[in-house]
Amino acid sequence: MVKRHYLSLMVFCLLSVVTATAMAAQRYDVSYVWSRNLNNVQDYRDQVARVLGPKVAKALKVVSEGDLYGLIYRRNGNSESTERVVESHTKLLRAKGLDAVSPVKARKWSLVGERSPPRRIEATAPPVARMSRRKEIDDLELAVEAYIEELRRAGKIASDERTGWSVYDFTTGKKLVTINEDHQFQAASLVKPFIAAAFFHKVKQGKLVYGPKSRRHMQRMIQHSDNPSTNWVIRQVGGPQRVQQILKRHYPGIFQDTLLVEYIPGSGKTYKNRASVHDYSRFLYAVWNKRIAGAREIKRLMALPGTDRLYTGVPDLPRGTRVFNKTGSTAQVCGDMGILSVKGANGKRYPYILIGIIEKQRRAQNYTTWIRSRSEIIRKVSALVYKGVIAQHGGV
Repeated sequence: MVKRHYLSLMVFCLLSVVTATAMAAQRYDVSYVWSRNLNNVQDYRDQVARVLGPKVAKALKVVSEGDLYGLIYRRNGNSESTERVVESHTKLLRAKGLDAVSPVKARKWSLVGERSPPRRIEATAPPVARMSRRKEIDDLELAVEAYIEELRRAGKIASDERTGWSVYDFTTGKKLVTINEDHQFQAASLVKPFIAAAFFHKVKQGKLVYGPKSRRHMQRMIQHSDNPSTNWVIRQVGGPQRVQQILKRHYPGIFQDTLLVEYIPGSGKTYKNRASVHDYSRFLYAVWNKRIAGAREIKRLMALPGTDRLYTGVPDLPRGTRVFNKTGSTAQVCGDMGILSVKGANGKRYPYILIGIIEKQRRAQNYTTWIRSRSEIIRKVSALVYKGVIAQHGGV
């Protein structure tokens, strides 16, 4: 018995050493931007190079991964040194109105060759007008990027603000927009449907019961974004760390960038929980296709009447559009993630995912004014996206 215990201890120690060695051996590069539009990434590389100087510019590489293009600083450094570089580069770039950067695991990147001829976009042509003509899929992302850039030039989006957008068309099965999809944004209340998924996973295991009381709290959490009810649901699951564990362990393909570490404070000022636009997109895809515990009920809860920044106040969208969404707001983030099911003139429905997040590095001085103006930006993008999605289907 003692011998078996000794052997187990030796194995544990060996595994610990191997794990520590693997963690120490992990190398990192620095990621600046990802987009489906190559020319935009190449233009962004030129801007970053001008700010960071010729020494860094030599290691700035445009790479491809799937149907995405990215800008990578190939440094192959350890975690600690890479974090220092990320902090330094973010400070320099944000001072010039560019986006923050993030570490990414080093790998054998597929490098992109010479720059292709730039596609001209008329500065005077409004994005929505461009989308009224049927063009290729890339144009929708191009139009969203052009609109956001236009707002930055006008000072309507500040230099310390970063935006993230994603659009997925269920009918064609194509991703139409992917802007800053893998950046970890402050989650705010957008994370609440994730908490519901963790709860329903335990219901599926037979460890929790979804009865009248839990149903009441769940509805308050999703429909009314009630924070005390949210904390009640988190406690039933076993706390924030347990929610995080369930999501990561049982749905690793969905929750790749989610970090759920805190209850919602009494003041409602939740700033530590984070997630990426890509995680929201993968989650909504799983809910729509019933590939996650409680999908049917989560979808029902997200469809209940409530606030949204995707349909309400967007006159371009047709009446009768079905909305499945969750908003999120703090003094630093304004967002909405949801599925819109719009009806075409032919009577057929066209569902698509739309996620929009605007995150501010510093807290807004006037919360009400800031949230209202950023909500309107998301609504304008929603109108633009609707026109782009419908254009994919012949303008039905």
